[in-house]
Amino acid sequence: MPQISTADFKTGMTIDLDDGLFTLSDFQHVKPGKGGAFVRTTLKNVRTGAVVDRTFRAGEKMERAIVDRKEMQLLYRDGTDFVFMDSDTYDQMNVPEDTLGDMAGFLGESATADIVFYGDEIIGVELPASVVLAVADTEPGIQGDRVSGAKKPATLVTGHVLQVPLFIEKGEDVKVDTRSGEFISRA
Repeated sequence: MPQISTADFKTGMTIDLDDGLFTLSDFQHVKPGKGGAFVRTTLKNVRTGAVVDRTFRAGEKMERAIVDRKEMQLLYRDGTDFVFMDSDTYDQMNVPEDTLGDMAGFLGESATADIVFYGDEIIGVELPASVVLAVADTEPGIQGDRVSGAKKPATLVTGHVLQVPLFIEKGEDVKVDTRSGEFISRA
């Protein structure tokens, strides 16, 4: 694996430290009046999701983790696994639901996602910023109940529950933000 220095840091970079594999969320180079320069970082563990703050000496070297991204399409769900197909080679792969985490609630039929690999291990899934999904169940809007900004719970076909405006009905397609899990608009 290639060695990198703290001067090479970029947001989103993946580094391999003694206590795990981390993605660099934020960093700041600091040069105090006394003493040596250092780099203050915020790191996210790619396996557990834990966020830690860590300080490195300026110029300190570490291993950069080489991660691969493959665009894959969801074929179907097999019990607790999701079966994806590689868009280039047509190879199929089972991905456990716990590996997908919260992203499982946004994977509808034929959805495409970028699967992130470190060697042969799946370390993450990246979805587009928004997806269109159908509303499987929600309460009907009551005539005259049109308070501005009022919301009601709705269950999507994937099982994800979110708050939608009162005018949304069962069977409608809605656009959902995959980062926050919130309703954006009708589709």
